[in-house]
Amino acid sequence: MPVLRMVPVVALVALGAGCVTVLPVDRPALQVPIPEAWTAAEVAAGDLAPDWWTDFGDENLAAAIETALERNLDLRAASARLEQAAADARTASGALRPTIQASYSGSRRKQNFVGFPIPGAEDRVLSTVFTNQGISLDTTWEVDLWGRLRTAEQAALADLQRSAADLRGAQLSLAGQTAKAWFAIAEAQQQVFLSEATVESFGESVARVRDRFESGVRPALDLRQAMLNLSNARADLAQRRQQLDASTRQFQVLLAQYAGGDIATPPDLPGMPSSVPGGIPANLVARRPDLAAAERQVAASEARLRVARRDLLPSFSLTQNTGTSTNSLRTLLNGDFGVWGLVGNVLAPLWQGGRLRAEISRAEARVAEVLATYVNTALLAYSEVETALAAEEYLADRVVHLTTSVEQARAAERLADERYRTGLDTYITVLDSQRSAFQAESQLIAARRLRLENRVDLYLALGGGFEQLEPPIAMTSLEAND
Repeated sequence: MPVLRMVPVVALVALGAGCVTVLPVDRPALQVPIPEAWTAAEVAAGDLAPDWWTDFGDENLAAAIETALERNLDLRAASARLEQAAADARTASGALRPTIQASYSGSRRKQNFVGFPIPGAEDRVLSTVFTNQGISLDTTWEVDLWGRLRTAEQAALADLQRSAADLRGAQLSLAGQTAKAWFAIAEAQQQVFLSEATVESFGESVARVRDRFESGVRPALDLRQAMLNLSNARADLAQRRQQLDASTRQFQVLLAQYAGGDIATPPDLPGMPSSVPGGIPANLVARRPDLAAAERQVAASEARLRVARRDLLPSFSLTQNTGTSTNSLRTLLNGDFGVWGLVGNVLAPLWQGGRLRAEISRAEARVAEVLATYVNTALLAYSEVETALAAEEYLADRVVHLTTSVEQARAAERLADERYRTGLDTYITVLDSQRSAFQAESQLIAARRLRLENRVDLYLALGGGFEQLEPPIAMTSLEAND
């Protein structure tokens, strides 16, 4: 399967040789100072791998993401929207070229000549029958003297390029969603394993306390508390199994499968990949598909503003028709019966009730809107990268501390159990140590998942690559087909 890098969207849409004028990428100024390096953390310069999910070292995860990219129905809908934009661009391109159409006409009519009496038959009316056959080849062409049609074509092309960027963004987002769903299943499975082990451990504690109670060594309160702990653990196990089931069904929907909950689940969370090459902040604008889409939206709106202004100017069109007109099919193709016509038309708007000026004002407001949206999208993109970079360090510290907490909690649990058996401490201490150990290990599993998810967020924020399984649009030019 071909793997494409996240490059500017303009380079992704091949539109044929000389069929259209490709709009250059002219990114608007953000009017906000951008630092030369990320402020949250040091990031090595370099390019992101297009198949970034392989960094997690899980072949099953990679296979799941590739399956989702191939089968997901939301992605197919986005691809269909791209095809619609391609058709709109071809329609706009066709307006620049002459339209040619052939026609055939045939008529037969009877005409009465009232007032012309026939000698010897005064009660009859003189009449005749007319037959006419004709073929015609008509050509109409609007002369794009002011470039209005060409500019409208450029606006449609920018919309097409934006749709291509949206598709790339959808593919990137789907890869991220699939990875996170995979991590959710793995965490849920680990939580189930932990809860099952906890239920088994608490069950053994109940058995030991019951023996001591029946021997008259410990009071009934200890047995009640042990059974309470076991019931809570069983309730937690049921909740963990429900979470695993829900995560599995959600994952199946991403793969365009029926949510039957009958797929193999990953037994454990993958390890953390190595550090991410992120380059410099300025490169982010050229890398992320949502920013490319926002820039193309600006280009389209500016082109439509130029179209609105040129609508104030006169339009010129030429119409030519040639063919034959005869009263017999036998002579329909005879050049002696040929007819032709040439018509020039100039249409200048003189009074439109302010409609054209209002369209210009609307187009100007639209440009201002998309410019503000572009700047806001860029600032949010920078914020997402900085936030994910900062969270990398915080989550790593959290995992380290929780790992220590698990070690200490398990040691405290063993010590409390020994002291209880020797009569040096109450069963309350044992219960507290058991709950603390279970909570610490559960939090550690959740923190490992959060750290993996944050790495996915960082890949997405930096515009990580995606697996494109087929060309985004099946066309080589914007030539009109009819």
